[in-house]
Amino acid sequence: MTTHRTLRLLATAAALALLAGCGAKEDKTPPAISFAPYGEAHNAKPDFAELEAQHPLSVEELYKITPKNLALLEQEQVDQIYARLSAGPIPEGAYEGDLFFPKGGSGKLRLSEIAGGGLKGLLINVAGKKLDLMGEILWKGKVFYRDERLLRNRIEDLKTLKAVGLIEESDANPLQEITVNGKDQWLLFPAQLYCGQSLLDGRRESIIIDYAFTDQLPGYRRMPDMMAGRDGFAIRDEIRMIRPGLYLGRAYIDRAFVVNFVLYNKAVDEAGKADYLATGKTAEDCWTGTQHRQLVAAAK
Repeated sequence: MTTHRTLRLLATAAALALLAGCGAKEDKTPPAISFAPYGEAHNAKPDFAELEAQHPLSVEELYKITPKNLALLEQEQVDQIYARLSAGPIPEGAYEGDLFFPKGGSGKLRLSEIAGGGLKGLLINVAGKKLDLMGEILWKGKVFYRDERLLRNRIEDLKTLKAVGLIEESDANPLQEITVNGKDQWLLFPAQLYCGQSLLDGRRESIIIDYAFTDQLPGYRRMPDMMAGRDGFAIRDEIRMIRPGLYLGRAYIDRAFVVNFVLYNKAVDEAGKADYLATGKTAEDCWTGTQHRQLVAAAK
């Protein structure tokens, strides 16, 4: 038994050594992950249950994914990865974030074009430049308050927001500050956290980041927070865990998908790597569905 345990530890250590060299090089190439065949038409896309049965992800494949190389995949490939993930634990603390556009995408998120297209429920009148600015900052750094089921977005630079008149502050409702990695930041755009059905894959739940009732949450200020709520863009995000410390997200406006994003905490990633490589198991806060998720653990 001791020999078996030693071999298991050596195998895990070897996998960690290989992964230690990953990063900059892997950021420049798409992750080597298997996908089901697909076409452009909706009826040419795979059934997710069949996809997961025929192409189960391995833990090693999940560690080939970086926050940057996802943008080298086509949207259908990103969707196929997301469908084979589970929610994992609701995060706690500060996460770095960024939106990304898949291979062949425009590389721009223009909320002004969405609003100009007649977005239902948009009850605010804000100049296009201001809307596009909000799109650039909303899917960046976040802070999760797991026990309170609350999320706040971290804003590093208020000057640009103030310059276009998107910040309201008063002595009665001062801006809340936070320091992350030595940087002073401000907390805006509160959202509710809960487990709910994915709008892409209904077989299992995702972690939902819901801005609909932002005006009823702690820390709310009318501007700019209302722009994300039900009187604005009615933003609803959903995330699933790629591995501990790294989450893949999908952002929706009025239930229409608009952009992908990632959330990453390096400390959580590094702390959980050895155990996750060895077992492929983690806490699950949300319903995992009736179809057993297949995840191939690292070779022992």
